[in-house]
Amino acid sequence: MAETVTPSGTTTSPGQILASLDPLLRDWLPRQRWFAGKGRPVTGFTPVSATELLPPDGRLGLYHLLVRAEQPPALGSPSQPGDCYQLLIGVREALPPRLAPALIGHVQEGPLAGLTVYDALYDTRPAEVLLEAMRSQARIGGLRFERDPRQEIRDGLVARLMTAEQSNTSVVYGDTFILKLLRRVVPGVNPDLEIPLALAREGCARVPAPTAWIRAELDGDAYVLGVLQPYLRGATDGWELALRELAKGEDFTAEARALGRATAEVHTALARALPTVTLGHSQLRVLVDGMVERLTAAVQAVPALGPYEPGLRSAFEALADLAAEGRTWTAQRIHGDLHLGQCLRSPSGQWSLIDFEGEPARPLAERRMPQPPVRDIAGMLRSFDYAAHSVTPSAPDWATACRAAYCSGYTEVAGTDPRTDPVLLRAYETDKAIYEVVYEARHRPDWLPVPLSAVHRLATSDLT
Repeated sequence: MAETVTPSGTTTSPGQILASLDPLLRDWLPRQRWFAGKGRPVTGFTPVSATELLPPDGRLGLYHLLVRAEQPPALGSPSQPGDCYQLLIGVREALPPRLAPALIGHVQEGPLAGLTVYDALYDTRPAEVLLEAMRSQARIGGLRFERDPRQEIRDGLVARLMTAEQSNTSVVYGDTFILKLLRRVVPGVNPDLEIPLALAREGCARVPAPTAWIRAELDGDAYVLGVLQPYLRGATDGWELALRELAKGEDFTAEARALGRATAEVHTALARALPTVTLGHSQLRVLVDGMVERLTAAVQAVPALGPYEPGLRSAFEALADLAAEGRTWTAQRIHGDLHLGQCLRSPSGQWSLIDFEGEPARPLAERRMPQPPVRDIAGMLRSFDYAAHSVTPSAPDWATACRAAYCSGYTEVAGTDPRTDPVLLRAYETDKAIYEVVYEARHRPDWLPVPLSAVHRLATSDLT
């Protein structure tokens, strides 16, 4: 366990800091959008590291914490260490009204007794401390602030927190940069940094090249904590754009086709930049077994899936049958969690892909494995379906047209139409819909009918 390291070199036990915060974090942390263990109580915290970035001076202090939230295991799951979360804790005597939404609570005991603590990323000054640390390539305790020396980071950029729902936290600096702080962190090479760096080396303009990043080196483990990239000023994310066009009754097929071309360009560049593998019978068996295991766990978690289980399982078995007959597929590094919200359209009409972290709920090693590119395609097809069902009345014909246009655009660049491999496409779309059912049941129950409608279609049809 690391000590709390301050810029002045003094040290304090992380346990003392965490003891001050423990009762407040038990209430605050489970209410955060990015907290992964919803539905299970937090029974305690284990400190991983604590770093003082600004010493409390009566006006403002700033701590960087990595803590494990200990929770009882989910039903049927083995006991394992708690998830590790990255927290930026601001310390003030009292919060000004503008920071009221950031309040964590008032500390009663320990080294921070009598002070008010809050989520520091809501506050301009603490957020600017992070940017300055990256600009100067600072090292504080186990934290490493690094950057691409070819890119300039100007000082004086004003920070603002992005408040849109997401599984991490993003801060924009003067419409020039955007910093994505990962909230749930694991040791290892994170694809959210690895993939954009590889694409930058290939000269792929569809993904903003990383400007700087934050890592931690603790007890022999390396963590990626955040990535700074150029901010695409004036860009609209694909989800917002699709809903806007749907509300106006406008056609979206031209944008869907362009987005298909952008996806294929990224896949093509990734196939050049990083190794590809061939998936034969044994590899496909492992892949299909994983899909079946996720289905079984999902049925236990969401009983509404039960009636569809045989039909959903048939989608995976059909893929296994093809592999047993000798079919092979090429796998490569992909986006891993592609949907309309992970795409940005610039005012000039250029589409970019962002957020290469993959599905955060899945193990890091799995997220870094080569996969058939159709997994990304299936995710985007599900996203068109989500958009169509989020309006009243729903617009299934809109989704059908967009799905077709997206696949056509992809084919124009990749030279291969994903629809010509319907068994593979159905399997991946089914796997994605099952993931969505579990996610919505846990986080947004009102949205559950959307993936369930896809489950009904996928379980009762032979092909997508």
